[in-house]
Amino acid sequence: MTRFVLAAAALLALAACSGKTQEDADAAKPVAAAAAQPAQKTVFDPQLKALQKAKDVQKTVDDAAKTTDKAIDDAGG
Repeated sequence: MTRFVLAAAALLALAACSGKTQEDADAAKPVAAAAAQPAQKTVFDPQLKALQKAKDVQKTVDDAAKTTDKAIDDAGG
């Protein structure tokens, strides 16, 4: 029973602090402006580029396989 009361009290305390004010809205504007800027380079960029390159290669391979399969089907095989 005590655990329930403590959990309810904590939940009410958090709910009381969740109201947004005008200051919160003003503080969010610079964050939104920063999100509109292009992404900065990170340590993950080389890995992401390699992953994208691998996806592009896989798409090329899949397209070639479709073309080959279609040619075989058209030839009656």
